[in-house]
Amino acid sequence: MATTSDSLPPSPAPKSDPSANTPTIGIIGGGQLSRMLCQAAAQLGIRTATVEKKADCPAATVSRSHQVGDWNDPAVLLQLAQRCDIVTLENEFVESEALAKLEQANIPVYPSSKCLNTIQDKLRQKETLQAAQLPTPRFRNTESYAELEQAATEYGFPFLLKRRRNGYDGKGNYTVKDQSDLTNGWQHLGGDDNPLFAEEFCKFKSEIAVMVCRSINGETIVYPVVETIQKDHICHTVKAPAEVSEATRELAIQIAKDAVNAVEGTGSLGVELFLTQDDKIVLNELAPRVHNSGHYTIEACEASQFENHIRAILGLPLGNPALIKPSAVMVNLLGDASGSAFPKGVENALKVDGVHLHLYGKDQSQKGRKMGHITVIGDSIDETFDRAKAAANQITFNEQS
Repeated sequence: MATTSDSLPPSPAPKSDPSANTPTIGIIGGGQLSRMLCQAAAQLGIRTATVEKKADCPAATVSRSHQVGDWNDPAVLLQLAQRCDIVTLENEFVESEALAKLEQANIPVYPSSKCLNTIQDKLRQKETLQAAQLPTPRFRNTESYAELEQAATEYGFPFLLKRRRNGYDGKGNYTVKDQSDLTNGWQHLGGDDNPLFAEEFCKFKSEIAVMVCRSINGETIVYPVVETIQKDHICHTVKAPAEVSEATRELAIQIAKDAVNAVEGTGSLGVELFLTQDDKIVLNELAPRVHNSGHYTIEACEASQFENHIRAILGLPLGNPALIKPSAVMVNLLGDASGSAFPKGVENALKVDGVHLHLYGKDQSQKGRKMGHITVIGDSIDETFDRAKAAANQITFNEQS
């Protein structure tokens, strides 16, 4: 277990003393991350209240109370806060200005509006990481098409064009392949209306990730370095631990911790990294929340990323992030097409030895939409991988017949 105490400014304590009362945690967002946070909180006897733009969402069935409303409306968030002692979030799309309204009303919010403001603008995030002397690809702002052309001159082809805000799972990214592709990229991302930035293409041999959890008390724990396998910019598989050298593992952990410190993160944060062909590590981006690359921790680690997030924002001692078996593999269950979210093949998947199945309870399937995940733990990464893939291959999301 990696545990440190970092010299960041102290965070304010929650209104309720968790040792004396049963606090209620407000969670902004009602998706699967919120659902799993609610489940982790319930395990500790802690109440949760959620807010989402619709009633039928993954968190609604497990939250103690669910509110329908636009979480970018400060009035909606203040209504949520009236039922809570502390507020956290499951996504980085809530406006940081709305979170600041809660802080102005003396509502503890983790991560803070300052942290969210830094991370949700990917150009500002990269500038912050660069200022902390952390390894990032070269990047530049592209406020105009002329600046996009300048990026092509500086970086050569291919390079990446990205929206500064509201991109995830590859949405908001465009790979510019050659000179004739510049206009396509600009139009695809709506460069006339959306702030964009350009980033040098990183020639990597694998993608790795680290979950870091930092408490309001400054205690920090770090989960194992994992390998993430992407397809069409969507994470399909996570293998823990990543098969890297000890030197690479230690460097990845240090970079991840330094990145979380640089943005003054609180709770569980996901840090995505590239491992280059010459075994260097380059920071891709951070997520100021629990993260898909850490879902395996529910069954595979002594304390999951979700449980430790709850502990961290309440100032409780953090749990051990160590693996309980040598290997773990998580496979995302993705929608096959638009239609019913009814899963087929569950009974066959559950026949595979040691399968832990999580279905998120979403109302509709879409191609590539994350509908659930499977985790398998074992003694060797190859055998564990085979069992996880065998189980995942049994489940599809189509129209119910």
